[in-house]
Amino acid sequence: MRRVSHLLQAVFFLLLASTAAADSELTATVDRNEIAIDETLNLRLRYSGKESGGQPDFELLEQDFDILSRQQSNQYRVINGRAESFVEWMLTLAPKREGRLFVPSLHLHGKVSDAIPITVSEAGSRPDGGDSKAFLEVELDKDRIYVQEQLLVKVRLYTVIGLHDISTDPLQIPGAHIEKVDEQRYERRIGGVAHAVYELTYAVFPESSGKLRIPALTYVAVAGRRDPFSLFNRNTQRLRLRSEAKEIEVLPKPDSYSGEHWLPAASLGIVQSWSQDPDTFKVGEPITRIITIRAEGLRAAQLPPLPRINVEGLKTYPDQPQQDDQAGASGISGSRIETTAIVATRAGEYQLPPITLSWWDTKAGRQRVTQLPAFRFTVSGAPGAAGTSASGPSTLPAPATGSQLSGDAFWRNLAIAAVASHLLWIFYFWWFRRHLGVPRNYNPAPQRKSTTESREILLQAAESGDATRLREALQSWLYERCPKLKGKGIDEASEQLQLKELTKLQQLLNAALYVKPARPLNRQQVQILVKKLLRAEAEPQAQPKQGSLPELFG
Repeated sequence: MRRVSHLLQAVFFLLLASTAAADSELTATVDRNEIAIDETLNLRLRYSGKESGGQPDFELLEQDFDILSRQQSNQYRVINGRAESFVEWMLTLAPKREGRLFVPSLHLHGKVSDAIPITVSEAGSRPDGGDSKAFLEVELDKDRIYVQEQLLVKVRLYTVIGLHDISTDPLQIPGAHIEKVDEQRYERRIGGVAHAVYELTYAVFPESSGKLRIPALTYVAVAGRRDPFSLFNRNTQRLRLRSEAKEIEVLPKPDSYSGEHWLPAASLGIVQSWSQDPDTFKVGEPITRIITIRAEGLRAAQLPPLPRINVEGLKTYPDQPQQDDQAGASGISGSRIETTAIVATRAGEYQLPPITLSWWDTKAGRQRVTQLPAFRFTVSGAPGAAGTSASGPSTLPAPATGSQLSGDAFWRNLAIAAVASHLLWIFYFWWFRRHLGVPRNYNPAPQRKSTTESREILLQAAESGDATRLREALQSWLYERCPKLKGKGIDEASEQLQLKELTKLQQLLNAALYVKPARPLNRQQVQILVKKLLRAEAEPQAQPKQGSLPELFG
């Protein structure tokens, strides 16, 4: 009798389950129908029916909402003798815009859920009262700017709770060049409550006049501590933070501006330096002139090229200009370095013309002019030249016939020396490659104790301007960073690593060590190349994941 009783109960429950399965339906509910643009809502979708598998087409939701999270569960339960089974989806939604939106009707196994209206209002007032646990703030450093002028945009994330898995899309503005220049974390008290602050600073350069709109930025984060022993981390909450959009007026170039190039900057300076004392300038010996333009609030790409030297009696050999941008909390400072080798063909007094640049002072709101004054110097005769007059050629010029013969002899000797040195350099380059790029009298530098030490030695060698010392320090650093390169020369390392900074350093070293007449190293250019090389080597390891931010109070 007991077995019969159990059998009847089982049949009864099966009948109840089948009856419940017959009443299949798809229902959708939300936790609230009115939210702000910076808030989220929870959508619960439940299907009870006899068919299994599949899921609704959630892409319909993405027309008006971002799906921040989605979870699925299968349940079977008996309540007061009634059995029911169902599949349930829980979605966290964030509205994409303000106004009246709809959670659309969703379909599954022939069943359709009802559409749900959602009213989305604008973001609430600034939460200075401390009632919000996390919020975003956007600050512009100016009320209006000129076209191509730098605008600093600071985005701050405030929180009093633990946030992790923070992600955001980078700032994008059509018609503007944007660079992230600074990143800081600190603490600020608002209404007596301590907030952790994560601040990003962007430099924005508008390319045309008119209204420039800084779009609303969206941060997605998880609040609460992650539980390593929980599969679903039910104690956490996914948040979406949204900033307010900003708008700023961009003015065209002033009509009163008369400069050849439009340069809106906070400051602009021109500095001149020489590879050696110009007072020692001799006929036929090269000397290098280095001019650096540095502007605060301008990118290096915005700085114009300088006019070429066109002085009779001087031959010039300009090098490729070096451009560099330094980023910091105050924005970008761009620099352009132009290097020119100068060879005098005859002795005498020379004057290099002044260099003048007009620019717009964004702080004072007016046009300014920065000028590098004209530079006068004296070139003495070639060492050991016979028959050189004590009074100098600038006082009593030599007879025409003698001058022509002397000039012809000089250029003939220079051509012979150039051909001979070129052949010698080709032979030495072949021998250098054949013997792994190590000179016979070269003693390898002892192995450094640490990467930091080799970096410092390389930086010191770059500052010294000594080509031999720089070559040894560069090889030592390369051997330590890439053990597979040991025994190879800098030229082979450059071919293998394909680093443009290393290739340029190799060219400068070859010109200073193996070419006649040797070209002295440009210290400023070498220092910039070395710093870029070290930075390029370090960035792949330190670069964080795109769109990923550090944990706050995590």
